[in-house]
Amino acid sequence: MKETATSNATPSNSTLSMRIIKIASCPTCSGKAKLTYHFGCTKDNQVHIRIVTNSGGGFFSEEWVSLKATLVVLDKAPHPITAVPFINLFIGKSVNTPGFLLAVLKHEGLVKLLEGKVRGYEKLDTEAFMTEVNKLVSSDVDLKYEPVKPIKKSATTLPSKKSKQA
Repeated sequence: MKETATSNATPSNSTLSMRIIKIASCPTCSGKAKLTYHFGCTKDNQVHIRIVTNSGGGFFSEEWVSLKATLVVLDKAPHPITAVPFINLFIGKSVNTPGFLLAVLKHEGLVKLLEGKVRGYEKLDTEAFMTEVNKLVSSDVDLKYEPVKPIKKSATTLPSKKSKQA
């Protein structure tokens, strides 16, 4: 499976029939880039998460991961929580994707940075989050996502020294 810096890959589980119920953005855990992510649900109301863009250009996997499985990993993660336990949720095993998922969990209020730590988080109560997700699942929200094609920047060409002298 190919991993991408934006949204070009099509992992095997991306073929799931998914109704997008939320599109949001958040900073990465380092705060150096911005992520866009989706929450989606299947016809049997199983909720999934995926990362779709990263303004920082780092590679990641766009595959959908189960919210239920994510919360199980979160519950079982050793304290302080880091991105490492989330690696097994992803087929692509990108080093960045678990950290990006952790940034989403932070943004959604499921974890918070421990005081005095750079990478250690603690789990927060999930009740308010699950109430919001369940409302979205039971609604008829069906957001459409149009992937943004990255703009390719090219270096400007400086005139040669000969042309300056002419």
